[in-house]
Amino acid sequence: MLGDMFAAVSSGWWRLLGGFGLDRARWQRLPRTSRRAVKAIAWIGIGLLLVGFLGVWKPSALAIAAVVFVLVVPRYDRITVRGRRIGRFVVPSAVLALAILYPIYASSNGGVNPGLPQLPIFGTFPQMSTMVGMAVFVMMALGLNFVVGYAGLLDLGYVAFYAMGSYTAGWFASSQFSHQDVFFGAIGVTPGLTGFHFSIWLVLLMAGIATAIIGVIIGLPTLRLRGDYLAIVTLGFGEIMPQIARNGDNFFGTGFNLTNGTGGITPIDPPGFGNWLHQHLGLPANYLTLGTNSDRAFFWTALILVLLTVFVSARLRDSRLGRAWIAIREDEIAASAMGIPLMRTKTWAYATGAFFGGVAGAYYAAYNSGAFPDQFFFNISVFILCMVILGGMGNIWGVIFGACFLEYLDLEGLNNVGAWLNGHFGPGGSVFELWHKTLDVPLYEFGIYGVIIVVVMLFRPQGLIPSSRRAAEFEEGVHDQPLYDAAT
Repeated sequence: MLGDMFAAVSSGWWRLLGGFGLDRARWQRLPRTSRRAVKAIAWIGIGLLLVGFLGVWKPSALAIAAVVFVLVVPRYDRITVRGRRIGRFVVPSAVLALAILYPIYASSNGGVNPGLPQLPIFGTFPQMSTMVGMAVFVMMALGLNFVVGYAGLLDLGYVAFYAMGSYTAGWFASSQFSHQDVFFGAIGVTPGLTGFHFSIWLVLLMAGIATAIIGVIIGLPTLRLRGDYLAIVTLGFGEIMPQIARNGDNFFGTGFNLTNGTGGITPIDPPGFGNWLHQHLGLPANYLTLGTNSDRAFFWTALILVLLTVFVSARLRDSRLGRAWIAIREDEIAASAMGIPLMRTKTWAYATGAFFGGVAGAYYAAYNSGAFPDQFFFNISVFILCMVILGGMGNIWGVIFGACFLEYLDLEGLNNVGAWLNGHFGPGGSVFELWHKTLDVPLYEFGIYGVIIVVVMLFRPQGLIPSSRRAAEFEEGVHDQPLYDAAT
């Protein structure tokens, strides 16, 4: 039956082209580039028609049509324009378009536009607050990917850089040090308020630099170790920083209040561009005064930071330094023998990953309007490491997928899945009742994450979206070929 339907559609397609004087033989004689262009235009048109038919005609219709084109058109990656391959930008462009236009559909107050369909089992699409968290953790996962994915160094203390970035924002964009009175471009500061109040955009850069310095300080004595010893030492540093955050209200018994202890540092100055840029360029003066559009501004800003992180990751991966990282990951002894300075190269990986972890921590602290020590447990380090492993170590797009998926599960997904399970199989379930008490799925989140990682390691150890190099390593192996034929 399906074969007859396909034959009918194919016959109708060629009959339609025949009406324009283009039969099958003439179609086959056309240049391959021309045929691809016609296919692309056809599928984009079909996608636009489907979007209009479904009644969700909005500015993102072109993005939806692009997704249809990506999923259906074969060999799209080989599309060329004037001899230059542009097909490899199709998927990133479609995903970026959907991400930029997503706030048009999902309102910032947590509601969902009727134009968005319900997801099976997972329910509604993510809220804007969840999207901000996903973007921030994508930055941190990409930062850890420099260390784990590129250089092959197991880091179990990445939460230390996240904490350092958050508290840097607290120190330089709040009234934590009330005996100081320094104001430099901050937004939304009440007149007469003391403390350090720098522009949040400057604070992001300061947090990245300060965290990179901390990464170098931690890395110099640490990166001389290998394997399990390196993991244990990084775990120790990852535990030291949260302890300082929790007990820093009396720093080393001196009475100096560094972190405000368990109360954290709050409030932190909000992001914004000031009244002059708002009047002349239309940029938001203060994110917190945008009302329901506040989360949209935070999300679009986080998306820009993610794009910068992706750009740096891609450029460094293909640079001389990135190739040195990969050489160390593959064989440290051989890399050293080829003249790669191990300590300096490893330290660069540590500092680069720390920089982006610090920027992400500072931005998330500005979004939460505070830096709190309860956010920096060891579990966060493992959580970010799971994102890298799940997506595919060393592959930018795999890490992005792993971070988005696990952070969505953490913030919304497990709650939605639990509601679906209880509604269908819980007390008074619509299908049938399997258990008599409501199942609280988020209570078992770390067990669920553990099961996901175990399943991935058993059936796809290279990750869900691995890099071509790691996929080849797992499929073909890295054993050497004999120099001479043993049989001969």
